[in-house]
Amino acid sequence: MIEDFQLKMHREMIPIEEIEQTLKTTGDVSAREARSIIQKAEGLKGLTPDEAAVLLQCRDKQISGLLYQTAKRVKESIYGNRLVLFAPLYLTNTCINNCLYCGFRRANRTLERRVLSEEDIRSETETLIRDGHKRVLVVAGESPRECGIDYLERAIKTIYSTKIGHGEIRRINVNVAPLHIGEFRRLKAAGIGTYQLFQETYHLPTYQKVHPSGPKSDYHHRLTALDRAMEAGIDDVGMGVLFGLYDYRFEVLALLYHARYLEKKSGVGPHTVSVPRIEPAAHAPLSTNLPSAVSDEDFMKLIAVLRLAIPYTGIILSTRESAGLRDKLFHIGVSQISASSKTYPGGYTETSPSNNPPISPFNKGGLRGIWDKAGFERGQFTTSDLRSTSEVIRDISQDGFSPSFCTACYRVGRTGQEFMDHAKPGHIQKFCLPNSILSFKEYLLDYGGEELRKIGESLIEKQTAAIQDAHLRKATLKKLQEIEMGKRDLYF
Repeated sequence: MIEDFQLKMHREMIPIEEIEQTLKTTGDVSAREARSIIQKAEGLKGLTPDEAAVLLQCRDKQISGLLYQTAKRVKESIYGNRLVLFAPLYLTNTCINNCLYCGFRRANRTLERRVLSEEDIRSETETLIRDGHKRVLVVAGESPRECGIDYLERAIKTIYSTKIGHGEIRRINVNVAPLHIGEFRRLKAAGIGTYQLFQETYHLPTYQKVHPSGPKSDYHHRLTALDRAMEAGIDDVGMGVLFGLYDYRFEVLALLYHARYLEKKSGVGPHTVSVPRIEPAAHAPLSTNLPSAVSDEDFMKLIAVLRLAIPYTGIILSTRESAGLRDKLFHIGVSQISASSKTYPGGYTETSPSNNPPISPFNKGGLRGIWDKAGFERGQFTTSDLRSTSEVIRDISQDGFSPSFCTACYRVGRTGQEFMDHAKPGHIQKFCLPNSILSFKEYLLDYGGEELRKIGESLIEKQTAAIQDAHLRKATLKKLQEIEMGKRDLYF
């Protein structure tokens, strides 16, 4: 009876047969209809799964160009031209699962397992603070005995209590294994922002194949984790897919169905959507032998389609991707990015060997060639964008984006339904632009070098002048002066 109920619920949330039929019937739609769908998306109302399927399968180059241009405009209509920066903070690499694509899998006998102590966590946090970060994403392997809710609560408290001069972590988001409602309530009480969980693949047969053992093999328990998080009072949740396990077109449509389900049930869709692609990891057989590899061209397209389909959501791009490709993707819908990431516990404080990174064995399109050697040997996955945080900030600033370390929405209660009420019509950028300017000003004063300050001050001057509301522009200028005089953590 329980299995019958789970299958019924799964079909309601992720209708596999319907998705597959949609992909069959939308494969030969004309470029004219695709153009009409893209034009409709400029109204910020999103796309149906059928409309998204049309765009995913259209191979017309002119349509692709229009898709990218429109995704850029839609993202700017919602969030402006700011890019939020964060860093992942890995607490553990111990795990009782055996996922075929992950470096932390139980069968990896060569991996030195580690659970960070309170002192370790404080050292990692201090390093991130010195790098200018204000947001971290806490990540841990699934190992309830060593990394249960008690450990997570202590870790979060340690991170928040760590201060260096003006520096501090102001918001912790969390990506850990599914919890029960009571545990989610404790996570909420600890002061987290977004709870993030990836289904990895929504295709049930593939899911069962790539998760052969451990608690993660329970598809239904994972699929319903975001329901439990929201029931426990966590306003903002993030979802995602690990692209490369199954047909990316199916996965995108399944993501949209899951988002629609959450919105229908709770009135609030996903706060963020993450789009990781599988990267190499030691002793992870699928990480270098992808069953459904996604090309760079298709990856760009799916990100643009997601931006049009769920325009209000934050689209997160990690350092798995190369610097060159990331710089392109920033222009077609991405709104949150990690920088200078380490994907194993203790990675920020240790001294890494100065080895040349190896060549990826599955280069996709020529843009992804090198990755972090230590990340391959010790990490959950490898990273390809090896730029420092300051280098990323320099590059995006020169590209006209406003680097943002803002955490205001979480702290003034613009979360859940209230956030959506601001985001869906595009009103949230009233806060996003000035808050990004203020947080960037802090970064430049406290952590920026001479060259970066020159670039940043010029950008801030232009961005401040672009604030259309005269009263808000004046208030922003006043807060900038206060920051110059030593005040910190100012926001709207």
